[in-house]
Amino acid sequence: MSRIFISGSSTGLGLMAAELLVQQGHQVVLHARNANRAEDALRALPQAEAVVVGDLETIAGARETALCVNDLGHFDAVIHNAAVGYNEAYRVTRDGLPHVFAINTLSAYILTALIERPQRLVYLSSGMHHHARANLDDILWQKRRWNGADAYAESKLHDAMLAFALARRWRNVRINSLEPGWVPTKMGGPHAPGPGAPDPGLACRQP
Repeated sequence: MSRIFISGSSTGLGLMAAELLVQQGHQVVLHARNANRAEDALRALPQAEAVVVGDLETIAGARETALCVNDLGHFDAVIHNAAVGYNEAYRVTRDGLPHVFAINTLSAYILTALIERPQRLVYLSSGMHHHARANLDDILWQKRRWNGADAYAESKLHDAMLAFALARRWRNVRINSLEPGWVPTKMGGPHAPGPGAPDPGLACRQP
């Protein structure tokens, strides 16, 4: 049995993964943006050990979330799933950052840096990242006209890049970046074909 924390797991893919892991006998801690979502998550999965509440849109919120996770003790694995989708309008956070970048890219980095290092790290990417450029010279969209789909694709590429960078440095941690496939969640939409046989993803370090 493993103990696993999943960011962004009050609904969608994160909750689906949590349900599957619980069925397999693992101990799972969920994450929700606010108290209302946390209550919904626990109703959906009462077998969860706990729900960490934290808004990953801000740097302070991501730091607080990481500290709350550490307060619960060591985890065998952390799944970085929290993200907003590709139809997002341009919006700036309290830190002055595009909220897609803040949640999808920066929060994954902050949680990785601050949560006590587990034995396994998993980063949710997307098939859209294959058609994206990192655009590190304009990562905050200050020079370009906003495009929600491009911003999302870039952020998912950033997550894959983070996974591969860590895999080179943390040799004792199993690190993977994966594409979950097109799934009928709130982000995926009702016409998605379902879990089916998702893409096996990008294996940074094989088990």
